[in-house]
Amino acid sequence: MESRLYIASAALTRPVEGDRYLLEIPAVRHLAQGNPLVFRAPVTFLAGENGTGKSTLLEAIAVAWGFNPEGGTRNFRFSTSASHSSLWRSLTLTKRGFPEDGFFLRAESFYNVATNIDQMDEGPSFGGRIIDSYGGVSLHRRSHGESFLSLVQNRFGGHGLYLLDEPEAALSPTRLLSLLALIDNLVRDASQLIIATHSPILMAYPGAEILQLSEDGIQSVPYRETDHYQITRRFLEDPDRMLRHLLNRD
Repeated sequence: MESRLYIASAALTRPVEGDRYLLEIPAVRHLAQGNPLVFRAPVTFLAGENGTGKSTLLEAIAVAWGFNPEGGTRNFRFSTSASHSSLWRSLTLTKRGFPEDGFFLRAESFYNVATNIDQMDEGPSFGGRIIDSYGGVSLHRRSHGESFLSLVQNRFGGHGLYLLDEPEAALSPTRLLSLLALIDNLVRDASQLIIATHSPILMAYPGAEILQLSEDGIQSVPYRETDHYQITRRFLEDPDRMLRHLLNRD
């Protein structure tokens, strides 16, 4: 297996200014205390409850690398809403070489990426249609999940850095298994992936490091000790019991 780490670490090297709320986010507080985020595996998962800073941190890494804040490659320059934080300005990435490919895929603005691709193909062509690199069919003409998988299958070429923000949002359990196979192909082809997720299916990828974000900071956690795995396991083992307790029907 040929894997590669294009980002070795991410650290706050300048004061966080502008967005005051950022220092209220647990992951940002952890970095602000002088704790760098170190990447040791070709696949790193950022896991944790809502509000702990997974997407904020992944977005800052993406923008610091040069990706468009709403997603896409480093060549995408569209903006539908300047809603990204200023955290990237304080972030320093330790880089090891430069990948041949890269993409920032985020569920919440994927529609905007698909629209921008269609709009670019409406203009003058200087080397073929852009959509041909994404499967040849407008991503708007597929279901959300189909378009996600089509993008990964057709656009992610390997030897790349791929940042994925909650890809499970569009995918069924079966399609999540398909995504796991695609992730493995990319890892074997000298790629690094950093993925913010809630999915215990994705987090089961062999050899991945899971960084769990919480009020206590950021900790590397074995798969079966993650909150997501334990809660999902308890529910699946006895859903009736958990629902009776949850819905106060004991």
